[in-house]
Amino acid sequence: MVKPKGKEMSHATKPHSSSKSPPKPSARDKPGAEAKPAGAKVRQREGKDAVVLLSGGNPQIAKADGDAPVQAYIAAMPGFKRDIGRRIDALVVQNVPHVRKAVKWNSPFYGIEDQGWFLSFHVFTHYVKVTFFQGASLRPVPPGGTGKDARWIDIRENDFDEAQLATWVNQAAALPGWIP
Repeated sequence: MVKPKGKEMSHATKPHSSSKSPPKPSARDKPGAEAKPAGAKVRQREGKDAVVLLSGGNPQIAKADGDAPVQAYIAAMPGFKRDIGRRIDALVVQNVPHVRKAVKWNSPFYGIEDQGWFLSFHVFTHYVKVTFFQGASLRPVPPGGTGKDARWIDIRENDFDEAQLATWVNQAAALPGWIP
């Protein structure tokens, strides 16, 4: 309550301490429970090599070029999403032998030297989102997205259509890629 300058608060205008409700118990008050706000960072492993998982379980991996940071990202993916990451990476390498890899914006990127990036994926709570930067040019067009060029597909547990993803990877690698 703001006290007007030069005026005293009367007994009737003073807040009563007894009118306050006791604080509601939070999840932290329960034994063994810890409340984590949305978007909280969580350490997956302890020690100096600890990987921070961002909102939805997305691994926080330093921006870097090459296979090593992509493999570190995949290794840090939680649960069933790690298997999806391994399968996507293997499928891209199998279909695009000279693929260029990097981690940017906490996501693995795949591209062709001097042609740009054609694919990226990102971890969410219940799925892995695979984005094709020229996805509107793919046939059939991946179901996600409404922008001019990019389209994506959300891969959930036990929902990996390897043949369709291979078709899209081959098509996407043959197109001019995205150059940030």
